[in-house]
Amino acid sequence: MQFVGKMEVSQVPGWAIPSSMPMVFSKEKKIPGSWQFHIQRYQKDPHAMIEDEGSLLYHVEESKENRFIELRFCISGQAYCKHSEVNCEDCKFNKDAGCVEHTQTVDLLRFRFDPLHLTNLIKTDDTQTETDAILNFRYNHTFTRSIQMSGRIRHTLDNILNNQYTDAVENIFVNAQTQILLLYCLETMNALKEDEIPACKFLAHQDEREKIIKAREILLKHIGDPITIRELSRKVAINECYLKKGFKVMFSTTIFDFYQDQRMEHARFLLYEKGLSVSEVSAQLGYSSISHFSTAFKKHTGLKPCELLRVSNP
Repeated sequence: MQFVGKMEVSQVPGWAIPSSMPMVFSKEKKIPGSWQFHIQRYQKDPHAMIEDEGSLLYHVEESKENRFIELRFCISGQAYCKHSEVNCEDCKFNKDAGCVEHTQTVDLLRFRFDPLHLTNLIKTDDTQTETDAILNFRYNHTFTRSIQMSGRIRHTLDNILNNQYTDAVENIFVNAQTQILLLYCLETMNALKEDEIPACKFLAHQDEREKIIKAREILLKHIGDPITIRELSRKVAINECYLKKGFKVMFSTTIFDFYQDQRMEHARFLLYEKGLSVSEVSAQLGYSSISHFSTAFKKHTGLKPCELLRVSNP
């Protein structure tokens, strides 16, 4: 990040912010055993020149008790409403469509993933790449790598910053966007080209890729109402085999694993933040029995649902 002009700064992990840029918004999500999300939005100093940047922090300690991977981004060019009488989080966080008085901002975003969550989040059969070594914490020293700000990464960050969802629906949406963001960032470290589709030639066509993306969106809308692959393929007008292969290539996971991951991450949210009972969460996620839900949740998180409830309600 480069600044021109006033250089007095306030420190934020990973970045330095000029004191001339007041904070206008802060938001954080932290659920035990899950990923953590933190955003800080600053009013941009018109005299400051700021470049968009991204980095990956790989953090380990000798005790192995404090290990994590953190994605950090500095994004400029967003806007927020300056009308003080509105006084609502939506106008502070997003540009209001009817507002003619808004100011440019700088957003600092951090996404932190712990080892257990990473093993569930991205599944890979390749044991030779640097990505595999990072996901499995095979390096015994802390380091930082620069992230190439590709078009897909920028688009995903924009979706996270400017989504209009709230409460449970927002949680489902941000969970999925965070997963794909990590995937895109890891791809840049392996120097994969954005237009490289090695396994599925049909994905060379934009309309076919859009079908796969649409299928992913439909899955998110059916978190509590499971849908079969046959039904999904009909909804997006693509062959079942192509759908499964295309999904695996584009998102580095199977349809089933992606769907299960999203359901379990949403279950964390419902249990920890919303305080729902195990039976209520099981019903909302479409499970036929509490025992089936509890087994799936423990397999994904390493915890029984009731144990997460004890964490949230000591």
